[in-house]
Amino acid sequence: MLNRCCFDYACERSSDVSKESSSRLRGAGRLQLEAPPLNVSCLLCRVRGAQNKMLLKMPKKLLKTAHYIELGRYQNWPVLLPHRIRLYTYEQIPLFLKENPYITDGYRAHLTSKLCLKSIFILSNETVNIWSHLLGFVLFFSLGVNDLSSVLPAAGANREDYIIYATGLFCFQVCMLCSVGYHLFSCHRLEKTCRRWLALDYAGISIGILGCYVPGIFYAFYCNAFWQQVYLLMVLSLILAIFCAQVHPRYLSNDWKMIRMTIFCCVAGVGVIPACHWIWLSEGFASEIVQLFLPRVIVMYLIAGSAFLFYATKIPERYFPGQVNYIGASHQLWHVLVVVMFYWWHQTAVHIMDFRHSRPCLSRTAGR
Repeated sequence: MLNRCCFDYACERSSDVSKESSSRLRGAGRLQLEAPPLNVSCLLCRVRGAQNKMLLKMPKKLLKTAHYIELGRYQNWPVLLPHRIRLYTYEQIPLFLKENPYITDGYRAHLTSKLCLKSIFILSNETVNIWSHLLGFVLFFSLGVNDLSSVLPAAGANREDYIIYATGLFCFQVCMLCSVGYHLFSCHRLEKTCRRWLALDYAGISIGILGCYVPGIFYAFYCNAFWQQVYLLMVLSLILAIFCAQVHPRYLSNDWKMIRMTIFCCVAGVGVIPACHWIWLSEGFASEIVQLFLPRVIVMYLIAGSAFLFYATKIPERYFPGQVNYIGASHQLWHVLVVVMFYWWHQTAVHIMDFRHSRPCLSRTAGR
């Protein structure tokens, strides 16, 4: 402010000197025909002052800060940020936010809950993570409405079918919302708040896994009530065990990162046991239902394995640090593949339900 005042004073003083010189020249009869030379610095000063006055008259809500980011090969990509929100580099963020050193820029930090909500509309390194699962929630909510109102009635579904479909899609929606909540509020100024949302995110992953198991086990053992109940209880017990493990004070720490990944891999991998048992109960690989649906089970595990591979190895940013800060990072690929996997498994459940209804069981056996 002081520099600007001094600069204005210099401009006015220069203008006064020019006027005084002109009057002296008139008195001496030597007035020049040309206009006095234009003081460029004064002109720039006045223009800048007019711009500042215009900005002061604007509502504060309309004021945005220009931030330049590195987006792929573009070194200075402009991003407009709302008032009181800025993006930080990896070195500038708090310690509890430092999880991936290969993502070098685009971090939000030190925000209140209100500003966290506002940041959903800016381009940061969490934008794709937030919107991929927010749109995923909309997708599974829409599928739920369509299934319960059109698909299931057209297939002649019974009460059990409605419960199974509602449970599976509800689990997918909870998983999506928990993920959105964490990635939206992970930049909160309080570490305790960030940890709570992280715990909800892990709980949402467990619930999403449960949403895959419920329709799969129900329709795989549709004609065998005993094993159907055994495997459903087994899966519920595993999910409850994960919830109990989250109570441990070190569960959310970086020291337990490998333990957390091992736990989730084991819970997902346990599904191989009921799958092999289902093949055996269905008279082996030559049976019609196995030939129809085993490839779909394999595709589901391939999608899940690819998603976990990106998540664990931090590829591609490991080989291109700073180049995929905003689009194309491993966690973003993980998010997209999770949505694809859930959708694929939902469509598989629709097909196997139609198959079961078109070929009813001769009897609901108690076991084998």
